[in-house]
Amino acid sequence: MLLEEFDPTKKAVIDPEKTVDKIKDFPPITISVFSKTLFEEVLSLLEHKEIAYNTSCNGINPIYEITYKDHKFSFYKSYVGAPMCVGDYEEVHQMGSEALILLGNCGVLDQSIEDCGIIIPTSALRDEGTSYHYAPASDTIQVNKKYIPEFKQICKESGYPYIEGRCWTTDAFYRETRDKVNRRKAQGALCVEMECAAMQAMCDFRNIDFFQYFYAGDNLDHSDWDPRSLSGHAKLDEKVKIVFLAFELALKIAKNR
Repeated sequence: MLLEEFDPTKKAVIDPEKTVDKIKDFPPITISVFSKTLFEEVLSLLEHKEIAYNTSCNGINPIYEITYKDHKFSFYKSYVGAPMCVGDYEEVHQMGSEALILLGNCGVLDQSIEDCGIIIPTSALRDEGTSYHYAPASDTIQVNKKYIPEFKQICKESGYPYIEGRCWTTDAFYRETRDKVNRRKAQGALCVEMECAAMQAMCDFRNIDFFQYFYAGDNLDHSDWDPRSLSGHAKLDEKVKIVFLAFELALKIAKNR
């Protein structure tokens, strides 16, 4: 199978340094979200300035230096889907990012998980293609190899309950059939999303510190699909507070570097 043709060679025909320049004083700890609405709301609440951008045929994706409690971090909006999410961060890493905290919505496979509840993945089912270009073929990958204790402490101090477990990373959200959902649940998955396995594989390959968590959105553990707070505007204030947990983790990382 082609997906088993993992090549561990670090040098590729096109490497990020051929397309992106290093940026002086780029904030080394980066936070990223997926929702445009959420991204813009966070920007409106914190001091920020544009310092760079990624560009593609889809347009320009700005990157900001953002100030939180007198510390400066880089902040940008990730694209949904493993290939673009990974490719964008490859370039942000080349600019100067050394650690990434990524968060976004996920679909739940366990209806007891509350809407907007926090999920900390510990492993991911690799039902996508990108991760196989960064790590040898396997059904699962361990994720969040650093910072789980620190993040759990932040959640406890902030009064946020959380659940830990396996996620299912897929490439095709319109092919989440009932049989597949049931199989993934039997394999231990609590939720489904589109980037985690690939992002962890890429960060492992590049020796980048990586942490990802989710806030629960639509419910697939039901006789009919329930979108719950999937819309970007739904429960926006609550989602903003969940983003600030990432900034608190970034503070802890910065103070320990």
